[in-house]
Amino acid sequence: MATYKSFAKSFSLFIAFFLLSFANAPAQNKYELNEGWKCRQIAEVRADGTQISKTDFAVNAWINATVPGTVLTTLLNNKQVPDPFWGMNNAHIKDIYTTGRDYYTYWFVKDFTQPAPTGNNQVYLNLRGVNYSCEVFLNGKKVNKQTHFGMFLRQSYNISALLNKNGANRLAVLVYPPDPVGNPNGGQGGDGRIAKNVGLQYTAGWDWIQPMRDRNTGIWDKVTIETTGAVRITDPHVVTIVPGIRQVEGKQQPAVIKSSATLVNATGKIVSGVLQFIIDGQRMVKNIAIKPNSSLEVNLNDLVLKDPKLWWPNGYGTPHLYKSSIQFFTANKLSDKADINVGVREIQTSWNTQTHSRQVEVNGQKIFIKGGNWIISDAMLRFTDARYNAEVRFHRDMNLNLIRVWGGALVERPEFYNACDEYGMLVFQDFWVSGDANGRWLDPMKKDDQWTRRKYPDDHKLYLQSLADQIKLVRNHPSLAIWCGGNEITPPEDILLPVRDSILPKLDGTRWFVEYSNSDKMSLNTLGGNGDGPYGIQPDSAFWKVHTFPFNSEIGSVGINDFESLKRFIPTENLVAPEFSDDKKKNKVDSVWDYHKYIGYDASIEPYGKAKDVKDFAAKAQLVNYNQYRALMEGFSAHMWDWYTGVIIWKTQNPWTAMRGQMYDYYLDPNACLYGLHNGSEPLHVMYNPLNGMVTIVNNTFTTKRDLMLSVKTYDMQGREKLLTQVFEEIQPQSVKGFVPVKDDVDALAKKEGVFLSLRLTDLKQNVVSDNLYWLVDEKGNYSGLKKIAPSQVETVAKQIVPGKIEVTLSNPPNAPVAFFNRVSLVDSQSGARLLPVFYSDNYVSVLPGEHKTVTLTYDAGKIKSLPAVTVSGWNLKEQTISLK
Repeated sequence: MATYKSFAKSFSLFIAFFLLSFANAPAQNKYELNEGWKCRQIAEVRADGTQISKTDFAVNAWINATVPGTVLTTLLNNKQVPDPFWGMNNAHIKDIYTTGRDYYTYWFVKDFTQPAPTGNNQVYLNLRGVNYSCEVFLNGKKVNKQTHFGMFLRQSYNISALLNKNGANRLAVLVYPPDPVGNPNGGQGGDGRIAKNVGLQYTAGWDWIQPMRDRNTGIWDKVTIETTGAVRITDPHVVTIVPGIRQVEGKQQPAVIKSSATLVNATGKIVSGVLQFIIDGQRMVKNIAIKPNSSLEVNLNDLVLKDPKLWWPNGYGTPHLYKSSIQFFTANKLSDKADINVGVREIQTSWNTQTHSRQVEVNGQKIFIKGGNWIISDAMLRFTDARYNAEVRFHRDMNLNLIRVWGGALVERPEFYNACDEYGMLVFQDFWVSGDANGRWLDPMKKDDQWTRRKYPDDHKLYLQSLADQIKLVRNHPSLAIWCGGNEITPPEDILLPVRDSILPKLDGTRWFVEYSNSDKMSLNTLGGNGDGPYGIQPDSAFWKVHTFPFNSEIGSVGINDFESLKRFIPTENLVAPEFSDDKKKNKVDSVWDYHKYIGYDASIEPYGKAKDVKDFAAKAQLVNYNQYRALMEGFSAHMWDWYTGVIIWKTQNPWTAMRGQMYDYYLDPNACLYGLHNGSEPLHVMYNPLNGMVTIVNNTFTTKRDLMLSVKTYDMQGREKLLTQVFEEIQPQSVKGFVPVKDDVDALAKKEGVFLSLRLTDLKQNVVSDNLYWLVDEKGNYSGLKKIAPSQVETVAKQIVPGKIEVTLSNPPNAPVAFFNRVSLVDSQSGARLLPVFYSDNYVSVLPGEHKTVTLTYDAGKIKSLPAVTVSGWNLKEQTISLK
């Protein structure tokens, strides 16, 4: 009898699973309200929200609004203000500090079609981000009972009872700017008072950006309409546990998947159903009954995933993602679901007693952090999936493995995290405070004293609510590795302690929380200073010689783009090269360059010859860029696990047309910084120690690299080769080793006019696995040989492999000079304008005599109507245009 009952029960469960898999049409649906908005300044509207939100209220005379977006974006798109990213335009746009807040206070209206729900179905209005406070009206009714405050606090309203029966509806949102708006007086965060809000701090200006004149007021993030059944799923949570020390290859021991969700019953009666989590063809289910008008947090039983495909950071393995879904069914109908891409991985950290700093571990393996600091994708909050993907892809192409999201901006959007998940980029996520605005230092530019600023923001309860909400928004992303209390300072203690001791343990609990970005708990500072920097240009050897902070969260340098980039935002009359006075140790800089925060190259251009004009200056700057960032990463990598556990560059991108610290410009055009990093950050890399002349190999991978042929050669300016050594070597995992000292030979060969030093690793199949070419100065510190090197004889062939993929091969004949530092660009075949964004497997490449190099270009062919062309230009090669074959 017992056997029969067990069989019957099992059969019933099987039938239930079958029904769940083939249930009726789902009630769940979600769409974005991102077109057809209208807006108007509050002073021009003589009606209230109950009137404006009725469909018969005339808005034909209102201007078209950009949502998601800011007021300034809307004004720009309506040609009511000039492009603030061009020239001095931003200085001529009215600033909210002068105009008053009403000037940028706007009504936003959207008509949409949504039938009133039937039966137990529900409809929700979701606003993912409004800056800074707002009133919400729908069809003549107030939706939010009290004014909503907080840029980072999501809003969700059940609007089922407010929808018109005929399906024609109007949403009206009155958006107020931050308060206070802060005085943009040139300080970091202006006078600092912008930080009294729970919002962005850079909008009042910083040393890399001018102020955003509306302080980013607007419905800046997505607005969605969501329909569900009686029960809605909120705050789904998936945690992966990967015990032990894992390898990238081979069969894996099981991993454990924990899943949970909050179920909201919006009806007046008990609703029973089944909650299920599905991943990789496996499922975990639970029968649930939810009381009327209530919510219930439900934890499903653990699911064991056998032989899982793991998620690894970039450079260590594939960042594999599983598609999963949490679903709730009632009466065999889907009520709601949440789809989640799951990366099976576990983040740990431990204290490295050798370096006196924290080290990050993924799946039990220590990861040497090579990161970039990220501000925000666009200073006017014009976010797109495509832009996020391109920017994160650039970081992947730099061979970095972490992006730090700086605390003066925001908790980044899920779309950013989606790209980081895909490309294997770990994320170090700051919360919203900074040492500059929040009182760490005495600062005469600030309105309030340090004691007052230390208590910013004004509303601590709102800060904690917003923080908890944003944790829930992004916590399922495998790329998210580190939470940080703030940039160079902790939040006030009555914020810090709840975050550290209760909020994070309850809502996440799986990641390292560092209290502030340069905390001694992250990197024990025995060197003095504040634990960051330096930020200016350094001699290449300094990165090898100077022992800086053992997990350096900010170290930065120069980063202007080439002439084509400068023309995109600098007027012709201001395209004037900076001049450096060696006597005064000062740069003479054009006013537009200064407004766009140019940081000086000082005397670093001079060894290549004094710049003839701005085009020549920008071209020579690329040589400096390449060397600067290659040397930075090589110097840190050379001391991996000895001096350092990680380094994060300040910074790798700009959300505005700034002229410092960027590997690509605002328009997504890469410069030589990106490719210097691409080279210097290779997982397996051969390099030259400029201090002792030792040829050194760094192996960032988890496996021993055996039977590597190490080849060391020099080439003079005529292209004559000299083999210094060639030897088989091996290197252990996660290690650095010096192999061959060649300083005396190299110095002797470089003495007269400089020399090219070629370092190369090849495997047993004679495939090149690391290739590194240095150009070294003469005994006086100049590149005298480069100044007179013969013209390049390189021949270039470009062919389309498939639409969106092109191979460019540069071939240098024997007995020719080195074809030095060639920039490959994809251009419009008619206008010659550079196409953006394009992703190059390498760039600024040099080709040795008798050799060839192939660069692969990928781009979105769907956005280009005609077949493009390729241009190539180099140090000793005049620009050529090559048609595609």
